[in-house]
This record gives sequence, C-alpha cells and structure tokens, in this order.
Amino acid sequence: MRPTGKASAPVRTTLTRLRVRPAVADGRRGHLLVPGAVIPCALGKGGIVRAKREGDGGSPRGSFRLRGGSFRLDRLGRRPATLLPLRPTRPQDGWCDEPGDRRYNRPIRLPAPGISAERMWREDGLYDVVIDLDHNRGPIRPGRGSAIFLHVARPGFLPTEGCVALRLPDLLRLLRRLGPRTRIRIP
Repeated sequence: MRPTGKASAPVRTTLTRLRVRPAVADGRRGHLLVPGAVIPCALGKGGIVRAKREGDGGSPRGSFRLRGGSFRLDRLGRRPATLLPLRPTRPQDGWCDEPGDRRYNRPIRLPAPGISAERMWREDGLYDVVIDLDHNRGPIRPGRGSAIFLHVARPGFLPTEGCVALRLPDLLRLLRRLGPRTRIRIP
C-alpha cells in the first residue's frame, strides 16, 4: 500500500474528571489535578464554601459540568483547540449578576441599564479564555451565586471572586483535553 501523503489525525484523550485541591496554607490557592499533571490555580477570596451566596467571594463546593465558553480572538489570534463549544467574545458581552433580574446568572448584551452585570470583554486579560461552570444553572436560584468560571489567573495567583483561575498557557494546554463530558470537582 502506498502512503497517501495525508497525516493521520492525532488521537485525542478527553478528560472526564478534573479535581481541585486547595492549598493547605492558603485556601484561596490550590492545584487542579489532572492525569499526569498538577496545575497551580487561584480560588475564591472566600475559600471553598458549601452554601454559595452572591458576592461572598467563595468557590462553590461540588461537581460541575463545563458548559462551554468564549475567547478573545483579537488577543489569541485563533480559536483554542478544544471539544468544548466556544465562541469569540464581543465587546457588548456581559453576565447578569443581579439576583432580582430574570436574566440572573446568564449571558446578556451590554449596556444593561439598571442592573448589575459583569463585563466579559476585559482589558486585564482574565477572560481571554473563559469557561462557564454549571454552578447554579439548572434551576437558577436567585442569590446563590453567578458567573462561576474557569478563566485566566491574575499575576501571582491573586484570589478570584469565586472562580478557578489558571495561567493562560496552562489553560490553553488543558482545553485540548476537555470536552462536553468533562466535570470539575471542587471539594
């Protein structure tokens, strides 16, 4: 048989489970445990909490599905390699964190006068890649926490508002192994 000249597609192993382990000395930092790697991460400034509340700064305890997310095409130059659904972030993208609004804990279009919303198009790079964890997503309970993401960490792994944050190169490498069946466990 003669070679066709086409390279075969690489074999891709999709992870089904990720696990966060908080640091012993500082519960606002931790490690993301994946087969073959231990990745440093930042956690919420309130540590890991059992009963998540809007604005408490805690990372919610539980097992969460990765719903997909968005990326800054203008910064990354291309869509990150992943089996998760991703779309380019737009300047008008926001996330409603107003517990009394019917759009609470959902993506919205900005501006949204009269409600509290987080801007997804950020200049600090934290949301250059952002993956939505399904915390408080079905059913959505007002005040139980919104916008819990896997995203890019601040320099020095400063604490988040409740999300799990990784260095951008680590997040991009990890995305290659994530898919719709992947779950993240926060103890």
